[in-house]
Amino acid sequence: MRMETVIFHVDMDAFYASVEVLDNPDYQGKCLLIGGMSKRSVVATASYEARVFGVHSAMPMAQALRLCPQAVVVKPRMQRYSEMSKQVMEILKTFSSDVHQISIDEAFLDMSGTFRLFGLPREAGKLLKEKVNKETGLTISVGIGPSRFIAKMASDYDKPDGLCRVSIGKEIAFIDAVGLKKLWGVGKVTQQVLAKHHITSTQELRTYSEQTLQALFGRSMGQFLYLACRGVDPGIFKEEAKSHSISTETTFAEDVCTTEALEQTLLWMSHDVMFRALEEKQMGRTVGLKLRFPDFTTLTVQVTPQSTIYSAEQIFQYAKTLLLQKWSEGKPVRLIGLGMYQLYSGERPLQEELFQDPYEKKRKLEQVVLKLHKEGKQVVKATNLERKSEMPDTNGSPLA
Repeated sequence: MRMETVIFHVDMDAFYASVEVLDNPDYQGKCLLIGGMSKRSVVATASYEARVFGVHSAMPMAQALRLCPQAVVVKPRMQRYSEMSKQVMEILKTFSSDVHQISIDEAFLDMSGTFRLFGLPREAGKLLKEKVNKETGLTISVGIGPSRFIAKMASDYDKPDGLCRVSIGKEIAFIDAVGLKKLWGVGKVTQQVLAKHHITSTQELRTYSEQTLQALFGRSMGQFLYLACRGVDPGIFKEEAKSHSISTETTFAEDVCTTEALEQTLLWMSHDVMFRALEEKQMGRTVGLKLRFPDFTTLTVQVTPQSTIYSAEQIFQYAKTLLLQKWSEGKPVRLIGLGMYQLYSGERPLQEELFQDPYEKKRKLEQVVLKLHKEGKQVVKATNLERKSEMPDTNGSPLA
């Protein structure tokens, strides 16, 4: 008898905002925006109280404050978020040997065959939620399904602090209950195009053949729509975690088309990746960028520099260069990812340089900052990165 596939998707609820509330209870119940205060700042994370006013990640901070003028703005603390993320990920690993972290606040777990250990899937999900909350003080939403796609949608179905299971054979019923407007991957622009063809529901979408949808929307998007409306995993989340990589990615609430928003996201991601590398005592040879556009075409590009990659600042500079190779101002982006690849263990490069690389000093400083923060000491690192007012305590953060 074939074992049933059971996939969990764990999503930390308004992660950065939740960590700030955890560390400062005075923020509880307030509209909280994580991000910088300059004119070019964007929102990294909004608390659920702020989201009621229409605020979302990657929105210009000025616009967010117009929508929610009573909001409290807090600069990100990347090292703290990385520390909390690692705690949660370690808990996830006690439930499954197959954990695929896709960003600082999201991960998939293959829970197939764990019935004797944790009980039925919903029981296991409840146990996981309780353990994370007890040990970290954070809440997570857990989606359970027969595929990563369904599990991902299920985790978003009852947020925050949600638990939703979609059993095998119930995928289409679940997709119809979610509806076309909340179908993952179908944003406002796609909805408008669908409406022009008089497609306003998942039921109507299923009346179209795959060939017709590809003719109307292009090969990638047409295939995605055909599979998604049937509850079939279109493969968006099937990319296996590379054994020698540390990466993160984020799907924007709304497509992003400005340099400021994308660069700030990359800045935060650079620090996420580097702090995780420092935690794991890893160094990398290659920096890689991933872009996904509204039609679901996906581009990846990498660079393997001759010099050693020591710091977040280097990753950020390489990331900006890679972005310009594959993207131009005004072109909408729905997902962006950044990673460091070809990792090897250690604190020193495999081949030592004759003269000390100036970035090596930055790495040592980042190591000190991480160590001090683990000891509960707050420290601010000066930086010559562009828009240094956006850089709180050596931070940055992917949108969460």
